[in-house]
Amino acid sequence: MKKFLFTLALAGGCLIASAQEPEKEEIPQEEGYVFTDLNVLPTNSIKNQYRSGTCWCFSTLSFLEDEIRRVSGEEVNLSVMWIVRNIYFEKAVKYVRLHGSLNFAVGGASHDVTNGIRSYGIVPEEVYPGLNYGSELPEFNEIDAVLKAYVDAVIATADSKGGKLTTAWQRGLNGILDAYFGVMPDTFTYKGKTYTPQSFAASLPIQLDDYIDITSYTHHPFYTTFAIEVPDNWSWGTCYNVPLDEMMSIIDNSLDNGYTVAWGTDVSEKGFSRTKAIAIVPEMDITDLNETDAARWGDLSPAERDKMIYTFDKPGREKTITQEMRQEAFDNYETTDDHGMVIIGTAVDQNGNPYYKVKNSWGVTASPYDGFYYFSRPFVAYKTMSLMVNKKALPKEIRKKLGIKK
Repeated sequence: MKKFLFTLALAGGCLIASAQEPEKEEIPQEEGYVFTDLNVLPTNSIKNQYRSGTCWCFSTLSFLEDEIRRVSGEEVNLSVMWIVRNIYFEKAVKYVRLHGSLNFAVGGASHDVTNGIRSYGIVPEEVYPGLNYGSELPEFNEIDAVLKAYVDAVIATADSKGGKLTTAWQRGLNGILDAYFGVMPDTFTYKGKTYTPQSFAASLPIQLDDYIDITSYTHHPFYTTFAIEVPDNWSWGTCYNVPLDEMMSIIDNSLDNGYTVAWGTDVSEKGFSRTKAIAIVPEMDITDLNETDAARWGDLSPAERDKMIYTFDKPGREKTITQEMRQEAFDNYETTDDHGMVIIGTAVDQNGNPYYKVKNSWGVTASPYDGFYYFSRPFVAYKTMSLMVNKKALPKEIRKKLGIKK
């Protein structure tokens, strides 16, 4: 068990004592959040997506790397940019086919990664780092702008000619992608063996058909599949739909049995602190306030109330999340396809409140916990967009309801 102490506020400074003045009593420090890890699964090192919207790929490949480690005990680092480069191509082709009526941005979903491996294979990170533009970390501002301008120009030119595309536009697209990401190798050598991207993918000790997406919304029937209606689901991949309590039991059962979880969520919430690496859904009860604050509660502006609620100075009461709350937040654009991470374990704070320990892709120094974050159970229940899990990690009764036999 490892304890992490995160002090959110320091009360008091240096006290000066002298012979003429008695020593002042030191003011107690706020304890802040103290997390105790309970069940944390092994995972590869923290990566840094830097200035790129590629969290969907970083998180899903990290999840698949965890799966490789779970099965074989070996650590393999897979090339994020190999998938990103190829998915960019697929997205551009679909964008042009739909005359621009598609979200053409760098965002994506977990199934884009598994689909990308099926179509293009995969290579180790060292074989294809994909940073062919003078940067040691991903920087996509120029790439995104250039690609968007190119496909828009292709569509506009075709429309002006009665809808006829040239035979060169996909070669031009590949030229841009090769310039920024690097030319993709047909073969490569890794640990003394020669592979193609497809043969390397086949050599990995995992089966892509084992991985499924899970969600929980009421605008589609439970125990069916549907494509989540969000812009980043450009490929229209489908999820199994289950009730909220079963979605949470899938997460818990996965972790209990040694499986990490690829997690799509929304971190644009007031209850998420990027710098303090904590996410909560606080429930304010004015009886918890001192007499002065309680007396003026009704006179505070919404901004002032938020400042009081989201102090992140110590653990407090959180909301009880319902299926209806999840649906309302999704329908009102309050829950959006915002960020992808990996749930790797469980923890509690000093009051015994449950949390999930989450692996992020913002680098080691982005949080006080060496790149890891702590999300409360209510936050995960409320703001989960979708999960990718190994179907073998589903509780048997849920697998039966979904009609999953193998």
